[in-house]
Amino acid sequence: MVADHLYSLKTQLEGRPPHQSPLADLVTNTPLLAKLRRSVGEKSPERLLKLIESLETFRAPSIARTKKHSRSVRKTTNGRSGHQDELQMHRMSLVTQVQDLFPDLGSGFVMRLLDAYDDDVEQVTAHLLDNSLPPDLDSLDRTEEFIPSAVDPQQAIDHLAPRSTPPPSSHHIPSRRNVYDNDDLDRLEFDTSRLHMGKKDKVADVSTSTGNKAAILSALAAFDSDDDERDDTYDVVDVGGTVDTAHPDGEPGPTAKVTQEENDAALFTAYKDRPELFGRTQDVRRGQARAALKRETGMTDEAIEGWAIMLQRDPRRLRKLETQSSAFDGRQADVARMAYRESPAGTETEDSDIPGENVRGGFAGRGRGRGRGGRGGGASVAGPSSDPATANAQRRKEASKGSRANHNRRDGRARKMARGGFTG
Repeated sequence: MVADHLYSLKTQLEGRPPHQSPLADLVTNTPLLAKLRRSVGEKSPERLLKLIESLETFRAPSIARTKKHSRSVRKTTNGRSGHQDELQMHRMSLVTQVQDLFPDLGSGFVMRLLDAYDDDVEQVTAHLLDNSLPPDLDSLDRTEEFIPSAVDPQQAIDHLAPRSTPPPSSHHIPSRRNVYDNDDLDRLEFDTSRLHMGKKDKVADVSTSTGNKAAILSALAAFDSDDDERDDTYDVVDVGGTVDTAHPDGEPGPTAKVTQEENDAALFTAYKDRPELFGRTQDVRRGQARAALKRETGMTDEAIEGWAIMLQRDPRRLRKLETQSSAFDGRQADVARMAYRESPAGTETEDSDIPGENVRGGFAGRGRGRGRGGRGGGASVAGPSSDPATANAQRRKEASKGSRANHNRRDGRARKMARGGFTG
């Protein structure tokens, strides 16, 4: 591959003067031909040997140098000349690759393009094909040839003047910037009596500590720990009487919440008495009966009307509410009169024996003599399980057991014991 590049480069530079040819500089200043002879050996192709001999014609005459001077230069440069030769040969191979595609371009112009694009042959080729070179490169002479310049190493360092000390660094320490700039401590204008190292000595400032201590003692003397407590001296008289329902510390007590069962009972009673009360017209909504029902249940017009619609769609719920309402209507049963009365015929009978004065169903009063009277028309929870009245009585007993019954009794006892000063 190297032979092909050298042959194409030789073909392009045959008609140019030897001193302007980069191939002459390559053959003269680099050991390229010697390395090629060593690498190919004696049994190399005849074409390659002829190419090496033809390249020898491009070698320019150079000044003979003594062996001692050559050794001193090699020692001074410390191997840098060999590195420069390899770099120069590499750059020339890149130039050859570009000139294979663009033979009309000079080696110097291609060198400038390679310097601009960091020796990237692909970028140089792409910009040349697209004609998209920057203005500073596009304005250069495209036929410019590369002329190597020999730089004396001693001349490159002659401009450095000897110094006894290293030059000062140009980087300065960054200045501090914070919220405490230009304060008394930053400008060193503070009072030294206010400055202390470590913990402040409290004994030294007796006047301040004495004033603070006097203020604290006066505040404690004016404060009575019993002022915020209620006087319960005469509360013992009220033990066993009425229950104080006031909430401690003046906080409002919990508001009683109306359960859904109570709302259902009130709504179903109104539904049985006046079904038109659940209408959706404006006259019904503005009526006094609807307003009273809203106050009792705490529900809105839409909720009341929706309750009636859902009740009509749920026959099972309707039967359940009818069973609950028929079991107990909330009215106290009449108690039979058991006093002695004289009958109109002059015979001595009891009220229960008077015809036409039968007692309505409900709870019977106490019987004469010992023992309690039986339940008249009511039902007992201890009755037969097959009796519907017994099932209704058991259901009424268990209806509100979670919110009332023993809970209220236990809370009342706890309030009474707390007022009396007992913990249990």
